[in-house]
Amino acid sequence: MLKKAISQVQLREWQLEINDISAEFRLTIMFYQINAENSIEAICTSQGIDDHTQRQHQESLLQHLKSADAHSVKKVDQHFTVYHQPIRSSKGQIIGVITFSDKANAPSEQGLFQPLSAMQTRIADMLSNAIRYYINSLTIDSNASEPVSLDVDLQSFIDAFEEHMWVKDANGHYVACNKSVERAWRKSTEQIVGKTDFDLFDPRTANEFIASDKLAISNGSTVVVSECEEVDVNFNKVWLETIKAPIYNTQGQLTGVIGMTRNIAKHKEAQDQLILAANVFQNAVEGVVITDSNGNITEINQAFTDITGYSREEVIGQNPRMLSSGRHPKSFFERLWNTLLVQGKWHGEIWNRRKHGAIFPQAITISAVFDKLNIIQYYVAVFADISAQKQNEEKLKNLAYFDPLTQLPNRMQFMSLLEQEVNHSHRAKKQLAIVFLDIDFFKHINDSLGHVIGDEILVELAKRLSYALSDFDVLARLSGDEFVVMLPSIMGTDSVTSSVDRIRSVFERPFILDNTQSVRLTASMGVAIYPSDGDDHDSLLRNADAAMHRAKLDGRNNYAFYTESMTKQAVAQLKLQNALHQALVNEDFYLVYQPKLKLSDLSPSGFEALIRWSDPVYGNISPAEFIPLAEKIGLIWDIGLWVLKAACLQGVEWLTQGKMFERISVNVASLQLKRNDFVDKVRSILLETGLPAKHLELEVTESCMMNDPDAIIRDLKLLGAMGIALSIDDFGTGYSSLNYLKKLPIDKLKIDQSFVRDIPHDVNNTAIAKAVIALGHALNLQIIAEGVETVDQADFLRLNGCDLVQGYLYSKPRLPDELNEFLPMFRNNNNIVNEIKVK
Repeated sequence: MLKKAISQVQLREWQLEINDISAEFRLTIMFYQINAENSIEAICTSQGIDDHTQRQHQESLLQHLKSADAHSVKKVDQHFTVYHQPIRSSKGQIIGVITFSDKANAPSEQGLFQPLSAMQTRIADMLSNAIRYYINSLTIDSNASEPVSLDVDLQSFIDAFEEHMWVKDANGHYVACNKSVERAWRKSTEQIVGKTDFDLFDPRTANEFIASDKLAISNGSTVVVSECEEVDVNFNKVWLETIKAPIYNTQGQLTGVIGMTRNIAKHKEAQDQLILAANVFQNAVEGVVITDSNGNITEINQAFTDITGYSREEVIGQNPRMLSSGRHPKSFFERLWNTLLVQGKWHGEIWNRRKHGAIFPQAITISAVFDKLNIIQYYVAVFADISAQKQNEEKLKNLAYFDPLTQLPNRMQFMSLLEQEVNHSHRAKKQLAIVFLDIDFFKHINDSLGHVIGDEILVELAKRLSYALSDFDVLARLSGDEFVVMLPSIMGTDSVTSSVDRIRSVFERPFILDNTQSVRLTASMGVAIYPSDGDDHDSLLRNADAAMHRAKLDGRNNYAFYTESMTKQAVAQLKLQNALHQALVNEDFYLVYQPKLKLSDLSPSGFEALIRWSDPVYGNISPAEFIPLAEKIGLIWDIGLWVLKAACLQGVEWLTQGKMFERISVNVASLQLKRNDFVDKVRSILLETGLPAKHLELEVTESCMMNDPDAIIRDLKLLGAMGIALSIDDFGTGYSSLNYLKKLPIDKLKIDQSFVRDIPHDVNNTAIAKAVIALGHALNLQIIAEGVETVDQADFLRLNGCDLVQGYLYSKPRLPDELNEFLPMFRNNNNIVNEIKVK
């Protein structure tokens, strides 16, 4: 029988555990054994159960045993709910049942019990699983007349466990350990058995182990002696728990200590998640309500009570329709539930009623929670009281929201919007920026051309600024020639600088007046960022204004950040922009060339032209720094044409000198390919420089296909028809559309160096490299790998059929006069000279 099979020590521990859980989680708990003919007998019960509750548990259990349901909730009457957890023998027979119910609120309310909350149900499952785990280790059969014995020795028993298990005698000598200990300690059983902790470990560790042995002995029962984060044999971080227990013989004498260490990482993770979820749930500013699949409330948080006025006891088990204001038609809720069931989420505004009768608006998001079978188990609603927001909206209806001239928000509306966004950023812990803009010398416009013309310019400026900003940004006119922009949810200084550049771009085009006269304007701008430059809307605007005035003092047509360090960063970027413009004028750029080699015999195949910039003030500047900047400020077109022309001229010079090469490859940015006249420019440069098209190769990135791919394919075909070779650079890092790849008139695929870097040691990169080579060859393309730096990489690529390579293993990018070893001479120089002249 179950009760007889359980040790008295274990029964006492369970009784204490049940009492503690009952008090902590307001649970009534009863543990029964099931006898013959489904009669029941209580084994453990929580303290203080009255007769009425015991009868209800017994009646519910008897009903449960009569039904075929193996695990369910049974209701004895309309107010009482009992939760059952059966325990089965190894033969599948129910030998015990643990029953749970929510404790009554007060003695006067006996019989008025509620369903278990989600937390109570989880605790009930955890307790039941713990008891079931212990009982499953016993040999129990209610129909057996004789005890069952197993022919299992101690070593076989402990070897069956994945946990580390060991046994010591009373003198501290190890007498047994399992295979898991051998692997963890990296010692065989023969090296462990018969030894003490001082023989096996350093003195500090040995003393700790001996002290924990004494703790288990003095306690007289199983104790947790250690819980810590360690690294296992595979160098993975794990949480380990060590428990020890004394061993006594039949005479009650101490014979040794048994210990076990197990990985509790999943338990720790679950425990941390539970604690975090509970804290977030209870401390959330928004109200949260959880219902079961039938829509009945199972849990709420404190914010729910604060907003609605209803306590937890008043709403548990009720339907949320108790909050209905009657303001919404039936069709509104039909659409809500339809959206929720189809999409799993609904977001909107609902008017509900507080406990004292007042109705209020709330912004609410309702989400369905599904189980593994995609069946809805719960609904979670998160809502915020937006009464204050609605009241503010009603007040603002009676005010002038917009500037009558530009139709932009005026100061009053902007400050209201800014205050709301500051509050939102505070709750979400995000940043926002304010850009204060003042037109330089606008007074001269009014004085010379008149206020009518000045107003027309302001209207046009408002339109340009609106087009330059995103839908999330807020533009307002404060007064006269002063505008302000709010940039919500910024990601950092770079995103602010990008927005400021867009604002500055609206002043690049002149303002055309009715009499065909044009006027050019500039502006001074100041930037303040929340929360570093101000924690409320007033201080933010004030500090942005101050930053704008500093920009004026610095010479106008400029911008400044309120924070000095950010201002220096912005100034540095502006200086770099100016230097880049000047570098194009002064031709401070130069080209270096990296050889491309045939992998079969390492003979030269051609070169890749790479741009470099040596500024007289800033020195050498990396392409990784100035190329993105050139794309951002619109200089990449001019720089790209310069590179193409310089490479062609160098090719002509080599050919004139009688040096032989296949092709010079030039990188083409996606912004260049988007230009309608790109093909014409390439043709013009070839005619101007005299370089035969068969010596030119253009490298384009696959991301170019993302914007108007059909037009790009058309232009590439025109270039290919001219005799220019085409290759896809950085293949595998961008769009990778095979549908367009097969249409492209390309000759080569270049494996990006990010895939080459870790081969052959990285299995993912090796697989990708093999796939690209196989794909390219299937499409009759040559494959070139860039960034080859080791012999292992080269051997792998050669073994897998790669055609061409380039990288530091063979040569770094060099100046033209340093490449003679890769430039063999023509045998007949006259032919090539004549070819150049014909071109």
